[in-house]
Amino acid sequence: MFRFLEYLLITGYIAVLLVVSHWIGQLAYSWMPLEATAEAQKVDSLFSFLTAIGAFIILGLVGMMVYSVLFFRAPKNDYSEGHPSRGDIRLEVLWTAAPTLLVLWVAWQGFNIYQQLDILGLQQIVHLHTPLEEPASAASISDIPKPADETIEVFVKQWDWTFRYPNNVTSNELHLPVNRRTRLNMHAKDVLHSFYVPEFRLQQYIVPGRNIDLVVTPTRIGKYKLKDALFSGTYFALMEANVHIESPQQYNQWLTTAENQPVAIKNQAVAEYVQPPKTLFKSGWYTVAPEQPAIANQRKVMNDT
Repeated sequence: MFRFLEYLLITGYIAVLLVVSHWIGQLAYSWMPLEATAEAQKVDSLFSFLTAIGAFIILGLVGMMVYSVLFFRAPKNDYSEGHPSRGDIRLEVLWTAAPTLLVLWVAWQGFNIYQQLDILGLQQIVHLHTPLEEPASAASISDIPKPADETIEVFVKQWDWTFRYPNNVTSNELHLPVNRRTRLNMHAKDVLHSFYVPEFRLQQYIVPGRNIDLVVTPTRIGKYKLKDALFSGTYFALMEANVHIESPQQYNQWLTTAENQPVAIKNQAVAEYVQPPKTLFKSGWYTVAPEQPAIANQRKVMNDT
């Protein structure tokens, strides 16, 4: 009878553990910035999945320790050893197979999410990269662009982001139409940079001499901030740009009016560079002088190289 109650208690605890772990996994969605793209939803689903698994494991281990203390406590002054587990083939198989299957499951979930993120051009850099699909010919699968409603050229250098739109208008702000797949064709003009918008859940290195295509599908109208997540020199923390996700009507209206309203680009790196040093001693470290601000929101042909 006691053994039956013991098994019943373990079964009930596992059932409660599954419910609590699932709740913690769902709660993990609120720990991240708001989702602004369809790709962010996939990444957050993976994060929630991993959080639920982690909660199940840690709560399961704590529960097992508490259970052992309550039901298998040794009597006072009893220093004899417990039942040996070495040589028990069932336990050996259990604690070998269970972590192996769990790791393979997590790896499969991560690979499955990665397959759905449209990041192209990486095979030209890392030849060990796994193709998204089995190639039908010798051509690399990453050389075949995936369908997108339009392409926006992204140019980055120390310390400036510039965007060129389909009507050949350039701007220092990134405007994206909501619920439309947009291809960002990214070019670095000097050193390594990294395209990162926290609400997009995508961080992509931009390598000089390489064209990296990143496809995003915005889903939430609003204003966000683009950052350079890679150390790219002095003032790199100032490399920010506004990202506007708008309705298609607002986006088309902005494209129409932007070319007729040239504005000076405000470069915070230039403002910091021209300020007198605020320290008693000069470091003497070499730094690149930022270029003077250019004019944005104008029709202009840019050099892609």
